[in-house]
Amino acid sequence: MDLSADELAGVVDLFGALSRAELRQACAELAFKRGEETDPTAYADDIAAAVESYHLVAVAAEDGETDLLAVGPTAFPSLPEGAGDLPHIMDVPDRELARDRVVEAVERQFRADAAAAIDAGDEARIAALLDVSYDLDAWGAVDLGEARDRLDAA
Repeated sequence: MDLSADELAGVVDLFGALSRAELRQACAELAFKRGEETDPTAYADDIAAAVESYHLVAVAAEDGETDLLAVGPTAFPSLPEGAGDLPHIMDVPDRELARDRVVEAVERQFRADAAAAIDAGDEARIAALLDVSYDLDAWGAVDLGEARDRLDAA
C-alpha cells in the first residue's frame, strides 16, 4: 500500500502526534483493512521521506525516550481511505504538542539540513530547502532570511 506524504500527515493529524513505530503500525492497520498483509517496517522509508520533505517533523518527546512526529510546514494533510477508524483500532492517546516546540524543532532541523546541503554542494536539496523556507516562514513565523541567503548564494 502506498501512502503519500500528505496522507501520512493526515494520519498523524488524527492523533495530534505519533511515534514512528505508531505511524508504521497505523499504516499496517490501513493495509490490513484493505486486505493487504504488510509488515509495519515496510513504511519506514516513506516516513523518513515525509520527514525529509517537511511534511512531518520529529519533535523530542517530553519523556526523552522517543521522538514524536507532528504535521510539518509543507503538508496538506489528507486522510487515506479507512483512516477515520484508526483512533478506534489503535491504543494511542490523543496528543497535543506545544506549537512553539514543533516550530523550534522544524527550525533547528531546517538550519541543520541547509548547512549540510551547502557543505555537500547538493543543488537539488538546496533548491528544495529554498522552497521549504518560504513555507516555514508562513507556517511558523520563523525568520529564515539569513539561511535563505546562504542557500541562494550556494
